[in-house]
Amino acid sequence: MKTLKFDHEFAQQIAAGEKTSTWRLFDDKDLSVNDHIKIIDKADPADERTWVVIGEAVVNEIIEKKLGDVSDKDMAGHEVFGSKEEMLETYQQRYGARVTLNEPVKMVYFQFTPQVGEIPTQAMLLEEAKVYTDGGSRGNPGDSSCAFVICDMDDNVVEKSGYYMGMATNNQAEYYGMIKGLERARDLGIDKLTLFSDSQLVVNQMNGFYKVKNQELAPLNQQLNDLAESFEKVTFVHIPRELNKIADKEVNRILDHHERAKA
Repeated sequence: MKTLKFDHEFAQQIAAGEKTSTWRLFDDKDLSVNDHIKIIDKADPADERTWVVIGEAVVNEIIEKKLGDVSDKDMAGHEVFGSKEEMLETYQQRYGARVTLNEPVKMVYFQFTPQVGEIPTQAMLLEEAKVYTDGGSRGNPGDSSCAFVICDMDDNVVEKSGYYMGMATNNQAEYYGMIKGLERARDLGIDKLTLFSDSQLVVNQMNGFYKVKNQELAPLNQQLNDLAESFEKVTFVHIPRELNKIADKEVNRILDHHERAKA
C-alpha cells in the first residue's frame, strides 16, 4: 500500500476532515482513483519515533491542470493561497526554482478513515534510504529474476523483495531490479535515494556516461529516468558484486526455486 507523510498541522487537518485533498506537482506516488493510502503524521519531523499512522485514505477523484490555472474553488479542502504569487513561492520553496505557473499539478481528492493503534513499519518512516538492486539471467537471454533491498542510512535492511521475470537478458533484469526498487520506495513515501548496483553498464547509462544503443534497453532506461525524476533526489552508484550480496542472493533464490518447480 502507498504511503503519504504529512507535517503535523496538515495531518491534524486531515484527521479533523478539514483537509480532503493533496496537490502533487511531481506525482512521486503515481496516485490513481481508488488507490488506498496510509496517512502518516510526522508529529516531530526530526524524530521518526513520534511518527504515527493516523488512518487510511481512498482516492475518489483526480483533477489535473496547470498551477497557474488553479481557481479558488480548487482550494476547497486544501491549503488556501491569497494569490498566485504566494502559491508559486510556496511550491518553489518545496521543489525549487524549476516550478513555474505552467507546471502541471495533480489535485488528488480523498476520503479519510481514521485508524487507532497502527504502528508504521520502519520502511514507512524512511525519508532517505539506500536501495541495493540486482538482476540475473541464466542463459542471457534465459530465465531471469530481479531483486531489491531497501536499507536505512546505516545499512540496516528494512525490506527486500524479488521477482521472477521469465525470458530476459542480464541487462534487462538489472534495469527491472532498479525499477522495482524505485517503485517500492515511491510507494513508501521515501524522498531521497542512493541506488547501488553492480551493473557498471546500467549505472553509467543512468548517469549519462554511456549512451543507450540497445533498442530493448532504451524504453527501460526512459522508464527508470522518469521514475527517478519523481523523487527529490536519486543517486546511482556502481559497487562491486561482493558488496551486493543480499540482492544477489535473492535473485539466485528465485531462479533456483523456479528451476526446482520445473523439474
